[in-house]
Amino acid sequence: MVQPRTYPHGVTCWIDTEQPDPAEAARFYAGLFGWTLTDAVPPGAPGTYLIATIDGQDVAAIGPGTSDTAAWHTYVAVDDADATAAAVTRLGGTVRAGPEDAGPGGRAATCTDPAGAEFRLWQPRRRLGAQLTNTPGTWNFSDLHTPDRDAATAFYGPLFGWLAVDMEQGAGTMIQVPGYGDHLAATVDPGIHERQASAPRGFADVIGALVVVPAGEPARWQVTFTAADRDDSAATAERLGATVVTSSDDLWTRNALLRDPQGAEFTIAQFTPPDGEW
Repeated sequence: MVQPRTYPHGVTCWIDTEQPDPAEAARFYAGLFGWTLTDAVPPGAPGTYLIATIDGQDVAAIGPGTSDTAAWHTYVAVDDADATAAAVTRLGGTVRAGPEDAGPGGRAATCTDPAGAEFRLWQPRRRLGAQLTNTPGTWNFSDLHTPDRDAATAFYGPLFGWLAVDMEQGAGTMIQVPGYGDHLAATVDPGIHERQASAPRGFADVIGALVVVPAGEPARWQVTFTAADRDDSAATAERLGATVVTSSDDLWTRNALLRDPQGAEFTIAQFTPPDGEW
């Protein structure tokens, strides 16, 4: 039996998108990423929440939006949603909704940080979080785009135990949860430290990046999916009705920022480390 993937407190654990037309979103993302979608809402109950899987493993979800705006959302695993929500307020953030039970799956809250970036808390019960990551068609990272690095670390550090670290080898500023790599090594990825021997020091603890944006640009959490081939995936997305907003290459990845047919933006990234695959 495959051991379930678990997420310690402070580790980003799940993503979903709210869309005006979930069925249309299902058509697009199934075509782009090869997802199988199953409604988690029982028959006869109101609403819909489509769980996306690859090879039977949860990777993301699609739900109905409360407005005409489509967007991707990032969830952070917490031991206690109520206690963490109280800490959000104490540290200068805002709790927009919840905490409340999301059926038997877990307990959730919607929050914004002091700069206005929205994120969500997830106290897992039945649904532990994404079970397949970092393979084509699945979630890679969520990155915080913020105009003030110091303010962001002053908020998220005490809340989740995060460290913002300027990594070696030109990898940029990464968000670490100390000990996360050891957790992975002890659970679902026993070879992570050996496989990442050539990676920047501490990379196994990384959960995302911190990107400083110009003043006036909205703070946000940006979701990135893994692509086997950036150009092929971008072309497929365009055929399915998406827009390629930008594309770029750096030392580690080939990226494209896409806008799906209902307006939600996300990134696809082809991993191209300088010394080959890890």
